[in-house]
Amino acid sequence: MKKNVIIFMSLLVWCSTMAQDKVVKLYDQVPNSKQTSGYVESADTAADGNIRIKNITNPEMLVFYPKKGKSNGTAVVICPGGGYGIVSMTNEGYSIANKLNENGITAFILKYRLPSDEIMVDKTIGPLQDAQQALKLVRENATEYHIDANKVGIMGFSAGGHLASTAGTHFNQVVIDNPKNTNLRPDFMVLVYPVISFGEFQHKGTRVHLIGNNPSEEEIKLYSNELHVTKESPMTFLVHAADDKAVPYQNSMLFYSKLIQEGVKGELHVYQAGGHGFGLNNRTTKASWFDSMLSWLEANKMIP
Repeated sequence: MKKNVIIFMSLLVWCSTMAQDKVVKLYDQVPNSKQTSGYVESADTAADGNIRIKNITNPEMLVFYPKKGKSNGTAVVICPGGGYGIVSMTNEGYSIANKLNENGITAFILKYRLPSDEIMVDKTIGPLQDAQQALKLVRENATEYHIDANKVGIMGFSAGGHLASTAGTHFNQVVIDNPKNTNLRPDFMVLVYPVISFGEFQHKGTRVHLIGNNPSEEEIKLYSNELHVTKESPMTFLVHAADDKAVPYQNSMLFYSKLIQEGVKGELHVYQAGGHGFGLNNRTTKASWFDSMLSWLEANKMIP
Protein backbone atom coordinates (compact mmCIF):
# COMPACT_ATOMS: atom_id res chain seq x y z
CA MET A 1 0.00 0.00 0.00
CA LYS A 2 2.78 2.41 0.96
CA LYS A 3 4.56 1.73 -2.34
CA ASN A 4 1.40 2.50 -4.34
CA VAL A 5 0.93 5.77 -2.42
CA ILE A 6 4.50 6.77 -3.27
CA ILE A 7 3.93 5.94 -6.94
CA PHE A 8 0.66 7.87 -6.95
CA MET A 9 2.36 10.90 -5.44
CA SER A 10 5.11 10.62 -8.06
CA LEU A 11 2.42 10.65 -10.74
CA LEU A 12 0.91 13.79 -9.25
CA VAL A 13 4.26 15.56 -9.07
CA TRP A 14 5.10 14.58 -12.64
CA CYS A 15 1.72 15.66 -13.94
CA SER A 16 1.89 19.01 -12.14
CA THR A 17 5.15 19.81 -13.94
CA MET A 18 3.50 18.88 -17.23
CA ALA A 19 0.68 21.44 -16.95
CA GLN A 20 -2.01 18.79 -16.96
CA ASP A 21 -5.30 20.63 -17.14
CA LYS A 22 -7.64 17.93 -15.88
CA VAL A 23 -8.66 14.31 -15.91
CA VAL A 24 -11.80 13.39 -17.86
CA LYS A 25 -13.69 10.18 -17.16
CA LEU A 26 -14.72 8.57 -20.44
CA TYR A 27 -18.10 7.27 -19.25
CA ASP A 28 -20.78 7.79 -16.65
CA GLN A 29 -21.32 4.04 -16.86
CA VAL A 30 -18.58 1.92 -18.39
CA PRO A 31 -19.98 -0.24 -21.23
CA ASN A 32 -19.18 -3.88 -21.82
CA SER A 33 -18.26 -4.33 -18.16
CA LYS A 34 -18.74 -7.07 -15.59
CA GLN A 35 -18.66 -6.79 -11.82
CA THR A 36 -15.71 -8.54 -10.23
CA SER A 37 -13.80 -8.47 -6.97
CA GLY A 38 -10.06 -8.32 -6.53
CA TYR A 39 -9.42 -6.53 -9.83
CA VAL A 40 -7.96 -3.23 -8.61
CA GLU A 41 -6.06 -0.60 -10.56
CA SER A 42 -2.42 -0.33 -9.54
CA ALA A 43 0.80 1.30 -10.67
CA ASP A 44 4.47 0.48 -10.37
CA THR A 45 7.75 1.94 -11.53
CA ALA A 46 10.07 -0.06 -13.77
CA ALA A 47 13.85 -0.10 -13.39
CA ASP A 48 14.09 2.60 -16.06
CA GLY A 49 11.74 4.90 -14.11
CA ASN A 50 8.77 4.31 -16.36
CA ILE A 51 5.41 4.36 -14.54
CA ARG A 52 3.17 1.47 -15.58
CA ILE A 53 -0.53 1.11 -14.81
CA LYS A 54 -2.59 -2.08 -14.95
CA ASN A 55 -6.06 -3.39 -14.03
CA ILE A 56 -7.80 -0.24 -15.31
CA THR A 57 -11.57 -0.40 -14.83
CA ASN A 58 -12.52 3.29 -15.15
CA PRO A 59 -10.83 4.64 -18.27
CA GLU A 60 -9.85 8.31 -18.41
CA MET A 61 -8.24 10.99 -20.56
CA LEU A 62 -5.49 13.16 -19.10
CA VAL A 63 -5.74 16.55 -20.80
CA PHE A 64 -2.63 18.64 -21.46
CA TYR A 65 -2.96 22.14 -22.92
CA PRO A 66 -0.22 24.14 -24.64
CA LYS A 67 0.81 27.36 -22.89
CA LYS A 68 -1.67 30.18 -23.21
CA GLY A 69 -1.57 31.71 -26.67
CA LYS A 70 0.44 28.82 -28.19
CA SER A 71 -2.39 26.49 -29.23
CA ASN A 72 -2.65 25.88 -32.97
CA GLY A 73 -6.00 24.09 -32.73
CA THR A 74 -4.71 20.58 -33.44
CA ALA A 75 -5.35 17.73 -30.98
CA VAL A 76 -3.84 14.28 -30.53
CA VAL A 77 -5.18 11.34 -28.52
CA ILE A 78 -2.15 9.38 -27.25
CA CYS A 79 -2.35 5.61 -26.76
CA PRO A 80 0.69 4.41 -24.76
CA GLY A 81 1.88 0.85 -25.27
CA GLY A 82 2.35 -2.10 -22.96
CA GLY A 83 1.31 -5.21 -24.86
CA TYR A 84 -2.33 -4.79 -23.76
CA GLY A 85 -1.07 -5.91 -20.33
CA ILE A 86 -0.07 -2.52 -18.90
CA VAL A 87 -0.24 1.13 -19.96
CA SER A 88 3.24 2.68 -20.16
CA MET A 89 2.60 6.20 -18.93
CA THR A 90 5.99 7.92 -18.87
CA ASN A 91 8.01 7.53 -22.07
CA GLU A 92 4.94 6.89 -24.26
CA GLY A 93 2.56 9.27 -22.50
CA TYR A 94 3.75 12.20 -20.41
CA SER A 95 6.93 12.94 -22.37
CA ILE A 96 4.98 12.84 -25.64
CA ALA A 97 2.22 15.12 -24.30
CA ASN A 98 4.84 17.63 -23.16
CA LYS A 99 6.53 17.68 -26.56
CA LEU A 100 3.19 18.08 -28.36
CA ASN A 101 2.30 21.00 -26.06
CA GLU A 102 5.62 22.69 -26.81
CA ASN A 103 4.55 22.68 -30.45
CA GLY A 104 1.05 24.06 -29.87
CA ILE A 105 -0.80 20.72 -29.98
CA THR A 106 -3.35 19.82 -27.31
CA ALA A 107 -2.70 16.31 -25.97
CA PHE A 108 -5.04 13.73 -24.48
CA ILE A 109 -3.34 10.71 -22.90
CA LEU A 110 -5.75 7.80 -23.03
CA LYS A 111 -5.65 5.56 -19.96
CA TYR A 112 -7.59 2.76 -21.60
CA ARG A 113 -8.94 -0.53 -20.29
CA LEU A 114 -6.79 -3.56 -20.95
CA PRO A 115 -8.59 -6.58 -22.43
CA SER A 116 -9.72 -8.93 -19.68
CA ASP A 117 -12.38 -11.60 -19.40
CA GLU A 118 -12.63 -10.73 -15.70
CA ILE A 119 -14.07 -7.26 -16.28
CA MET A 120 -15.42 -7.37 -19.84
CA VAL A 121 -18.26 -9.17 -21.56
CA ASP A 122 -16.23 -9.01 -24.80
CA LYS A 123 -12.57 -8.19 -24.17
CA THR A 124 -11.77 -7.89 -27.89
CA ILE A 125 -13.65 -4.59 -28.19
CA GLY A 126 -12.84 -3.05 -24.79
CA PRO A 127 -9.78 -0.96 -25.80
CA LEU A 128 -11.44 0.11 -29.07
CA GLN A 129 -14.49 1.32 -27.15
CA ASP A 130 -12.25 3.58 -25.09
CA ALA A 131 -10.40 4.93 -28.14
CA GLN A 132 -13.67 5.67 -29.96
CA GLN A 133 -15.13 7.29 -26.85
CA ALA A 134 -12.04 9.47 -26.48
CA LEU A 135 -12.25 10.65 -30.09
CA LYS A 136 -15.96 11.30 -29.66
CA LEU A 137 -15.51 13.37 -26.48
CA VAL A 138 -12.64 15.38 -27.93
CA ARG A 139 -14.68 16.27 -31.01
CA GLU A 140 -17.92 16.96 -29.14
CA ASN A 141 -16.08 19.28 -26.73
CA ALA A 142 -13.82 20.94 -29.27
CA THR A 143 -14.93 24.45 -28.26
CA GLU A 144 -14.12 23.81 -24.60
CA TYR A 145 -10.71 22.39 -25.53
CA HIS A 146 -10.01 25.28 -27.98
CA ILE A 147 -9.32 22.90 -30.84
CA ASP A 148 -10.47 22.36 -34.42
CA ALA A 149 -12.80 19.33 -34.56
CA ASN A 150 -11.42 18.60 -38.04
CA LYS A 151 -7.82 18.32 -36.79
CA VAL A 152 -8.04 15.48 -34.29
CA GLY A 153 -5.42 12.77 -34.66
CA ILE A 154 -4.49 9.62 -32.79
CA MET A 155 -1.00 8.44 -31.86
CA GLY A 156 -0.01 5.01 -30.61
CA PHE A 157 3.11 3.19 -29.46
CA SER A 158 3.61 -0.58 -29.74
CA ALA A 159 0.31 -2.18 -28.60
CA GLY A 160 -1.01 1.38 -28.34
CA GLY A 161 -0.18 1.54 -32.04
CA HIS A 162 -2.42 -1.45 -32.56
CA LEU A 163 -5.20 0.34 -30.70
CA ALA A 164 -4.66 3.57 -32.64
CA SER A 165 -4.56 1.76 -35.98
CA THR A 166 -7.68 -0.19 -35.03
CA ALA A 167 -9.45 3.11 -34.36
CA GLY A 168 -8.21 4.36 -37.73
CA THR A 169 -9.26 1.31 -39.74
CA HIS A 170 -12.41 0.21 -37.87
CA PHE A 171 -14.13 3.58 -37.42
CA ASN A 172 -17.20 2.26 -39.24
CA GLN A 173 -17.39 -0.56 -36.69
CA VAL A 174 -19.00 1.54 -33.95
CA VAL A 175 -18.74 -0.20 -30.57
CA ILE A 176 -19.95 2.67 -28.34
CA ASP A 177 -23.12 4.68 -27.86
CA ASN A 178 -22.97 7.51 -30.40
CA PRO A 179 -26.40 9.18 -30.46
CA LYS A 180 -25.08 12.35 -32.15
CA ASN A 181 -23.42 10.29 -34.87
CA THR A 182 -20.15 12.06 -34.09
CA ASN A 183 -17.32 11.35 -36.52
CA LEU A 184 -15.09 8.63 -35.00
CA ARG A 185 -12.50 8.65 -37.79
CA PRO A 186 -9.18 10.21 -36.75
CA ASP A 187 -8.00 12.93 -39.13
CA PHE A 188 -4.48 11.47 -39.04
CA MET A 189 -2.52 8.71 -37.32
CA VAL A 190 1.00 8.56 -35.92
CA LEU A 191 2.13 4.98 -35.27
CA VAL A 192 5.45 4.41 -33.50
CA TYR A 193 6.87 0.86 -33.58
CA PRO A 194 3.25 -0.27 -33.81
CA VAL A 195 1.78 -3.72 -33.54
CA ILE A 196 -0.28 -3.92 -36.74
CA SER A 197 -0.57 -7.54 -37.83
CA PHE A 198 -1.70 -10.61 -35.88
CA GLY A 199 -0.34 -12.89 -38.59
CA GLU A 200 3.25 -13.85 -39.43
CA PHE A 201 4.79 -10.74 -37.85
CA GLN A 202 2.65 -10.67 -34.72
CA HIS A 203 3.71 -9.60 -31.26
CA LYS A 204 2.45 -12.67 -29.44
CA GLY A 205 1.71 -11.00 -26.09
CA THR A 206 -0.45 -8.31 -27.68
CA ARG A 207 -2.37 -10.84 -29.74
CA VAL A 208 -2.94 -13.25 -26.84
CA HIS A 209 -4.14 -10.49 -24.52
CA LEU A 210 -6.67 -9.25 -27.08
CA ILE A 211 -7.98 -12.37 -28.82
CA GLY A 212 -6.69 -15.25 -26.69
CA ASN A 213 -4.45 -18.26 -27.18
CA ASN A 214 -6.60 -19.99 -29.78
CA PRO A 215 -8.21 -17.30 -31.91
CA SER A 216 -10.18 -18.13 -35.01
CA GLU A 217 -8.86 -17.20 -38.43
CA GLU A 218 -11.66 -14.65 -38.60
CA GLU A 219 -10.48 -12.95 -35.39
CA ILE A 220 -6.87 -12.90 -36.58
CA LYS A 221 -7.90 -11.21 -39.82
CA LEU A 222 -10.26 -8.79 -38.08
CA TYR A 223 -7.47 -7.37 -35.93
CA SER A 224 -4.68 -7.54 -38.51
CA ASN A 225 -5.14 -3.90 -39.35
CA GLU A 226 -3.13 -3.85 -42.58
CA LEU A 227 -6.00 -5.87 -44.04
CA HIS A 228 -8.49 -3.08 -43.32
CA VAL A 229 -6.80 -0.09 -44.94
CA THR A 230 -9.09 1.53 -47.51
CA LYS A 231 -9.23 4.77 -49.44
CA GLU A 232 -11.11 6.22 -46.44
CA SER A 233 -8.33 5.44 -43.96
CA PRO A 234 -6.60 8.43 -42.30
CA MET A 235 -3.23 9.58 -43.55
CA THR A 236 -0.53 8.00 -41.43
CA PHE A 237 3.03 8.65 -40.23
CA LEU A 238 4.94 5.51 -39.20
CA VAL A 239 8.18 5.01 -37.27
CA HIS A 240 10.07 1.77 -36.63
CA ALA A 241 13.58 0.40 -36.10
CA ALA A 242 14.87 -2.39 -38.33
CA ASP A 243 16.38 -4.19 -35.34
CA ASP A 244 13.16 -4.22 -33.30
CA LYS A 245 13.12 -7.72 -31.78
CA ALA A 246 9.76 -7.32 -30.04
CA VAL A 247 7.58 -5.97 -32.85
CA PRO A 248 9.12 -6.67 -36.29
CA TYR A 249 9.49 -3.66 -38.58
CA GLN A 250 7.37 -5.49 -41.16
CA ASN A 251 4.31 -4.40 -39.18
CA SER A 252 4.88 -0.82 -40.30
CA MET A 253 6.01 -1.87 -43.79
CA LEU A 254 2.82 -3.84 -44.41
CA PHE A 255 0.62 -0.97 -43.26
CA TYR A 256 2.53 1.62 -45.29
CA SER A 257 2.42 -0.55 -48.41
CA LYS A 258 -1.36 -0.87 -48.12
CA LEU A 259 -1.72 2.89 -47.63
CA ILE A 260 0.13 3.52 -50.88
CA GLN A 261 -1.92 0.87 -52.71
CA GLU A 262 -5.11 2.59 -51.57
CA GLY A 263 -3.89 6.09 -52.46
CA VAL A 264 -3.74 7.28 -48.84
CA LYS A 265 -1.03 9.75 -47.84
CA GLY A 266 1.64 8.21 -45.68
CA GLU A 267 5.24 8.53 -44.57
CA LEU A 268 7.44 5.76 -43.19
CA HIS A 269 10.71 6.14 -41.24
CA VAL A 270 12.70 2.98 -40.55
CA TYR A 271 15.83 3.50 -38.44
CA GLN A 272 18.68 1.05 -38.95
CA ALA A 273 18.82 0.61 -35.16
CA GLY A 274 17.01 1.61 -31.99
CA GLY A 275 15.22 -1.54 -30.90
CA HIS A 276 11.81 -1.31 -29.30
CA GLY A 277 10.28 1.14 -26.86
CA PHE A 278 12.54 4.14 -27.43
CA GLY A 279 9.66 6.59 -27.11
CA LEU A 280 10.52 10.15 -28.05
CA ASN A 281 14.25 9.67 -28.57
CA ASN A 282 16.02 6.94 -30.50
CA ARG A 283 19.44 7.20 -28.87
CA THR A 284 21.21 5.52 -31.79
CA THR A 285 20.75 8.57 -34.03
CA LYS A 286 20.58 12.35 -33.95
CA ALA A 287 17.57 12.22 -36.27
CA SER A 288 14.25 13.08 -34.62
CA TRP A 289 11.14 11.27 -35.76
CA PHE A 290 9.11 13.85 -33.87
CA ASP A 291 10.55 16.74 -35.89
CA SER A 292 9.92 14.81 -39.10
CA MET A 293 6.35 14.20 -37.96
CA LEU A 294 5.83 17.93 -37.39
CA SER A 295 7.07 18.64 -40.92
CA TRP A 296 4.67 15.99 -42.25
CA LEU A 297 1.74 17.49 -40.31
CA GLU A 298 2.62 20.92 -41.64
CA ALA A 299 2.88 19.64 -45.22
CA ASN A 300 -0.60 18.14 -44.84
CA LYS A 301 -2.06 21.30 -43.29
CA MET A 302 -2.76 19.71 -39.90
CA ILE A 303 -0.64 22.35 -38.16
CA PRO A 304 0.29 25.85 -39.36
